[in-house]
Amino acid sequence: MPANGTEYDHVRPGVASHPGGLVGSLERRAADCGLEWTMTDIALQNDANAMAGAAAILARLGHRSIVLVGMMGVGKSSIGRRLAARLSIPFVDADAEIEKAAGMSIADIFAHHGEPDFRSGEARVIARLLEGGPQVLATGGGAFMHPDTRKAVRARGVSIWLSAEFDVLMRRISKRKSERPLLRTADPAETLRRLLAEREPIYAQADLTVQSRETPHDTIVAEIMTALASFLQDGQLMTASLRADSPTIKVALGARSYDIVIGRGLLASLGARITALRPGAKVAIVTDETVARHHLAAAESALADSAVASSRVIVPAGEDSKTFRVFEQVCEAIIAARIERGDLIVALGGGVIGDLAGFVAAAVRRGLDYVQVPTTLLAQVDSSVGGKTAINSVHGKNLIGAFHQPILVVADTAVLDMLPVREFRAGYAEIAKYGLIGDAAFFSWLEANWRGVFAGGAAREQAIAVSCRAKAAIVERDERETGERALLNLGHTFGHALEAACGFSDRLLHGEAVAAGMALAFAFSARRGLMPVAEAERAIRHLAEVGLPTRLKDIPGERPSVERLLDLIAQDKKVKRAMITLILARGIGAAFIETGVDQGDLCAFLGEKLAEQ
Repeated sequence: MPANGTEYDHVRPGVASHPGGLVGSLERRAADCGLEWTMTDIALQNDANAMAGAAAILARLGHRSIVLVGMMGVGKSSIGRRLAARLSIPFVDADAEIEKAAGMSIADIFAHHGEPDFRSGEARVIARLLEGGPQVLATGGGAFMHPDTRKAVRARGVSIWLSAEFDVLMRRISKRKSERPLLRTADPAETLRRLLAEREPIYAQADLTVQSRETPHDTIVAEIMTALASFLQDGQLMTASLRADSPTIKVALGARSYDIVIGRGLLASLGARITALRPGAKVAIVTDETVARHHLAAAESALADSAVASSRVIVPAGEDSKTFRVFEQVCEAIIAARIERGDLIVALGGGVIGDLAGFVAAAVRRGLDYVQVPTTLLAQVDSSVGGKTAINSVHGKNLIGAFHQPILVVADTAVLDMLPVREFRAGYAEIAKYGLIGDAAFFSWLEANWRGVFAGGAAREQAIAVSCRAKAAIVERDERETGERALLNLGHTFGHALEAACGFSDRLLHGEAVAAGMALAFAFSARRGLMPVAEAERAIRHLAEVGLPTRLKDIPGERPSVERLLDLIAQDKKVKRAMITLILARGIGAAFIETGVDQGDLCAFLGEKLAEQ
């Protein structure tokens, strides 16, 4: 096998050097001989397709390496060898290279020199190995924990976390504990649990996550190939832009166009960005009591640093602030602060604040510009983008409002680190929604990488960026929800009814209601024969796997009656001339708008779901 990638640059184009490649060659030979295609021909065609896929990955990879990270026992070496063979590039085992250089085993190095000395040397070896790409490089379980190694991998590689559940790992390594220096303890199982707890948040910073489970390694390799092909889009690493200072997504609406900027620490740039957009403008920050405790001082400091004068309006946290009473109070406070038409409102908070402050901006002085600074995952991927602003009515959620686009969205992903797990999970429902609506590949990526999204790092920012791009594209085509934009309400008709039935209380967060609503929408679609039951179950299973409610019995408290739910659904904004409209699906990534849903059919379905135990 060649020692570097240079020779492969001459070998890889070989198939494609003939018109039509290998498949074209087979077609010509069959035609020349008057033969029909055989199973062998089909197999060769499949091989050719696989080779073309590998060639595309390699072309986009350039001289970078594919770096496998993860715990001992996940199969980095065996899977790495198969992956390297599929891509026709060298496979390198970092531990084997270290042992060869040191002339002793890893266990002996630990025993004679200690772990800190080993990790330092390991980082140097990996940095040297990365200079020889492209290759598949398998690293030791603790290698990615070293900051120098992570920095080197980011600069010269694509990192893939091979993740495995505790029970799977324990079964695999129990036979070879003597070869694992860190497991030479009185309680190896407890040691493994501790290592997982320490390392998984760091592993989650890898570019991709693929589950290593009890399935043939070739299946895992195929999943890695699919993930890589998706990740290496347009010849560039998707995270290359995400690692820039401020990845930017434009919402192109002519004179009302604006940017969504995504990245860690962006709150500190708020003043400078506002000054660039509206020099000399004053700012009124609208926020709630919870967000104010954590982020208001930082926002005000960022404004002061750019000499932007600001005032504050603080409302109680929670859905109860989306009322006429609070709306009036905020409007009066904005006017009292002498915010004029050339000034700005900053919505600092989650979906409630974004909706409330946006509606205030639409109304005060017949329209003020405003900036969204979303502080929850749900707001960053959904409610801060698109200009839908509203407060609630006693008859339902978001029934009083206006379309009013912001002039900027600043999504500082660092603020998400402070979110309670339940709130983050609720926001994830909106991320999953984009895959379920129209991007099956993204949904598959989420199935493999959701743990990384929860842990933070590149996977989280990637999921946020993909979601924002998806919403921006739909908003550009249908700003006022006269058609396609209604697809973004997948799960919302059911979800809003459930929220209202729970009194817009903490019994059911908005994202949780959306998750339950999407599960109902997919189950109803399958019940009507629009999609395979197995595919609906797959969508529902993923939502349940991350901890979201997918059954009506998952919602705490008393269940509403069928009649109550139907009455609330009938108040939905998509109802036209008393005809119920639902967003249903023909499969994952294939949502559509169904008008005139039969109320008898819907009533029977809800009755069945309410009766489930």
